Amino acid sequence: MAGASLVEFALRRERLLVVAGISLVVIGSWAYLLAGAGMMQDMGTALLPMSSAPWTPGQLLVVVVMWVVMMAAMMLPSAAPMVLFHAAVARQRRGGTAAGMASAAFVLGYLALWSVFSVGATLLQYTLERLALLSPMMQTTSILLAGAILVGAGVYQWTPLKRICLQSCRSPFALVMGHWRDGFAGSFAMGLLHGATCLGCCWLLMLLLFIGGVMNLGWIAGIAVFIAVEKIVPAHTAVSRAAGVLLVAWGVATWWAAAA
Repeated sequence: MAGASLVEFALRRERLLVVAGISLVVIGSWAYLLAGAGMMQDMGTALLPMSSAPWTPGQLLVVVVMWVVMMAAMMLPSAAPMVLFHAAVARQRRGGTAAGMASAAFVLGYLALWSVFSVGATLLQYTLERLALLSPMMQTTSILLAGAILVGAGVYQWTPLKRICLQSCRSPFALVMGHWRDGFAGSFAMGLLHGATCLGCCWLLMLLLFIGGVMNLGWIAGIAVFIAVEKIVPAHTAVSRAAGVLLVAWGVATWWAAAA
C-alpha cells in the first residue's frame, strides 16, 4: 500500500514538474513579447527593422528570436498533453532522471522544428518589407496579398493534409506507440516529428499574423486560442471547416471591398 502511494506521489510530482516547466517557458515567452511590443512602440525602428535598407545581422537576429519566442508562446500550451503523455511513458520505460531528460529532449525537438519555421517566417517578413508590403506593425499593406492569405488559409482547412496533421496532433497515443524511441536523441526526434505534424496543421494559420500584425498581441493570442481549440474539442473537424469557410469569405470580401 505504501509502495503504491509512493508511485502515485512520484507520478503526480512528475506531472507537476512538466507542467511547471512548460508554464515557465510560455510565461517567459509572453513576457518577452509584451516587452518587445512596448519597446517597439517606444523606439520605432530601433528594435525592429522597417526601412528600405537591408537588415543588419543584429536586426536579423532580433527578428528570428522574436519569431522563435512567438512560436513557443503560441504552440507549447496546445502541445502540453502530448508532452505529459510522453513523460508518463518515459517514466514507465526509463524512470528517474532519464525520464526527465527525455521530456526535456522532446520539448527541445518540438521547439527546434518551430525554430526552423521561424527562420522561414523571418525570410518572408524580410521579403515583404523589401517589397514595401508591410506597415510598421508588420501588417501587410497589400489588399491582394491579404485576400490571398485569407483564402489560402481557409481552403487549407478543408484539405486532407490538414485533416491528417490535425488528427495526429490530437493523438498522443498513436505517436508514442507508433514512433517511440528511447534516449535523449530518440525523444528529440519524437519532438521533431510531433512538431512537423503541428506545423503541417498550422503553418498557414501562422501567416495570418501578417493580416492582423506580427506584433499585435491580441491577434497572436486569438490565433493561439483557436489552434488549441482545434486540438482539444471533440467536434474539431466541424470547427476547422467552419473556420475555413469564414476565412475564405473574409478573403473574398477583402478583395470585393478593394475592387468596389
